[in-house]
Amino acid sequence: MNREQALELLKQYVKNDKMIAHSLASEAVMRKVAERLGENQDEWGIAGLLHDIDVEITNADALTHGKRARELTGGRLPEPVIDAIEMHNEVSAGKERSTVFQHALAASETITGLIFATALVYPDKKIASVKVKSVVKRMKEKHFAASVKRENIMECERVGLPLEEFTGIALNAMTEIADKLGM
Repeated sequence: MNREQALELLKQYVKNDKMIAHSLASEAVMRKVAERLGENQDEWGIAGLLHDIDVEITNADALTHGKRARELTGGRLPEPVIDAIEMHNEVSAGKERSTVFQHALAASETITGLIFATALVYPDKKIASVKVKSVVKRMKEKHFAASVKRENIMECERVGLPLEEFTGIALNAMTEIADKLGM
């Protein structure tokens, strides 16, 4: 499955514009992380793009979200990609993440939420205005974007990226597509 097919498939199952933006941001971050780690950017990008393909079907229920991805993608993804997608939600997967790919997707898709939330408190509400130090500072504020799982973001260290470097990669990735994200 190529990127265009993946985007078409995503839009078939996900209608919420904010979820589409989150998926696009996750794709961009995953591509940059893959580039930095010398991994397959296309596969990692598609994992980021499709990780929430079943979010509306499952109503984001932690016990089921992620389980429908294999069915919805119809066997058209390489096993490591579908595995990372299923494992981005450890609750429904019923086991802990163990691969670099799995940790990278969990960290990448989660940091997008923290970056979006940080941008929204800036006067211009633009991702390009957000600084690494601001995101890192917000990581420590438990009440800020309280639903963002900081422990997932910290999985960046399990792929060999310190938080500051990972945050910079994510910010750069999202800034490059800010027009598509509406920010």
